[in-house]
Order: sequence, then structure tokens, then C-alpha cells
Amino acid sequence: MAPLTAEDLDDLQAFLKDWLRHSGRTQADLRRALRASSIRMPVLLEELMGIHGRDGLVGLAERLCAIEGLWQGEDQGGQSDLAPDLEDSLGQLDLLLQEIRLESGDG
Repeated sequence: MAPLTAEDLDDLQAFLKDWLRHSGRTQADLRRALRASSIRMPVLLEELMGIHGRDGLVGLAERLCAIEGLWQGEDQGGQSDLAPDLEDSLGQLDLLLQEIRLESGDG
């Protein structure tokens, strides 16, 4: 498995920041979900690089999808007035996972 390049890490960091902003979450929320030692972005990226090293890109995407699912479950438990189409949508991370699987021939 090829390690993530510096460009890959920059893209991942930009994605994480957009994802957190879009989902109304913080780096602290991501730290808790990853069980990382710090909320600092380099530490979070290091944790994600470890997942990538063990499980590949598909495993990394699956982990992020699982985190998004956890957060959506928390949000649904706290709010009952979510937009109906939100529950029916695949979500940004699910689409990313689907694209990765298609590119790698797993789906």
C-alpha cells in the first residue's frame, strides 16, 4: 500500500475542514470519534494515516462514513425536525466511498 503523499494529505486536510464545517462539528468532535490524543490537525491526520496504512483508502473512507453515521445518529436523537431528504440522501462521505470502490474495482 502506497503511503499518502504530501498532496494527498493537503487534500485530506481540506476535505476534513470542509466536512467539519458542513456538518457543524469541530476538530474536538473528530478527535473523540477517532480516539486521537489531540484536537490538532496534524495529530488527526496522523491517526487517519494509520487507518490508511492498515486498511487502505477504502478502510479510511469507511471509517469516515462510520463517523458521519454516528454524528447523524446523535443529531437525530437531539432533533426531530431534520429535513426529510437528509435521511434519504447517501451523504457526501457515502458518495466518496462509492466512488473509491468503483475506482478500485471492489464495487
